[in-house]
Amino acid sequence: MDGICRAPITGKRAELQGYALRGAPMACFPDLHPAEGTVSGIVIEDAPADAQSAIAYFAAGLGYAPAECAVIAEGRARPVTVYCRAAEASETTRDWLLEAWEPAWGQIALNAAQEVAQHRSAVPAETLSRMMPMILVRAASRATAAAGAPTDLRSDLHADAVEVLEQHNRHAGFFLTREATLRHPMFDGSQSPPVTREVFVATDAAIVLPYDPVRDRVLLVEQFRMGPFGRGDPHPWMLEPVAGRVDPGETPEATAQRESVEEAGLALGRLEHVSSHYCSLGCSTEYFHCYVGLCDLPDLNMGQGGLDSEDEDIRTHVLPFEQAMALIPSGEAANGPLILCLLWLQRERARLRADAGSDA
Repeated sequence: MDGICRAPITGKRAELQGYALRGAPMACFPDLHPAEGTVSGIVIEDAPADAQSAIAYFAAGLGYAPAECAVIAEGRARPVTVYCRAAEASETTRDWLLEAWEPAWGQIALNAAQEVAQHRSAVPAETLSRMMPMILVRAASRATAAAGAPTDLRSDLHADAVEVLEQHNRHAGFFLTREATLRHPMFDGSQSPPVTREVFVATDAAIVLPYDPVRDRVLLVEQFRMGPFGRGDPHPWMLEPVAGRVDPGETPEATAQRESVEEAGLALGRLEHVSSHYCSLGCSTEYFHCYVGLCDLPDLNMGQGGLDSEDEDIRTHVLPFEQAMALIPSGEAANGPLILCLLWLQRERARLRADAGSDA
């Protein structure tokens, strides 16, 4: 793929004095700070120009700037360039430890670096820095996907059996569209001819339908959506459950709780898992984790929600369960996650109400 540095690189163990590595609990990459102490690492000497360019590009995307200093390698001082974030831009809070970082962030960091390499020949460094939050979310989704799912009925053919002949990013911005020419095994044991496919590289999302089992009410959010608008829907404001992207280092359950506060000002109790599934297998990597969240919904009035930082304009609706169910046959519940969560709730409603001490 374009942008990947293929030059051989060697390094030597070295120590950087007068610096410390710091990390925030939910940050993928650590920050290098001038401080008392010593940082152990690898110094790369005589790196090819292409390798230097690749390192500088990645560092710029992370918001790091170069600084000149010296390290001790093989008993003598050597001048080097290191990359540090400006102190006022740092969110680091504690010492960074490799053994704690690697199991939680190592694969995410590798996935992010692989995507960054794909952008180097086409995306300016200043644009890359704006894309980095979504790059990290996509990297986390890819790391989660690696766990896989059962293959009791379907074929146990592995993704490693797919031969990627060529791959390009056709669009790289807040969203990513990738085109691949590939061959894959057929069910008769043969190999497919080369086929070209496009995929919308999206993220994992947590979706939660808040439900009050005592008052038998649900909460829905309403907001403008580009999908219906792009399709030509004359009413592109949609009724939905609460939803949001699963951030790197965050569980889907934590996302569901966080988004409920952000979109509806609502604290959830127990989460009931409905399903985890792909939303559009033929063209998108987007993966949904759906829940029903138990809570108190004392008011039937509409409310406002959403984050100004994300330009969200959200209206909330609290309505009785039967009124919510009527949205399915009427067609007003026009999205899969809402229909799925309501049908699941219809099946489990008696149990949830009994657990809450209400008459079903």
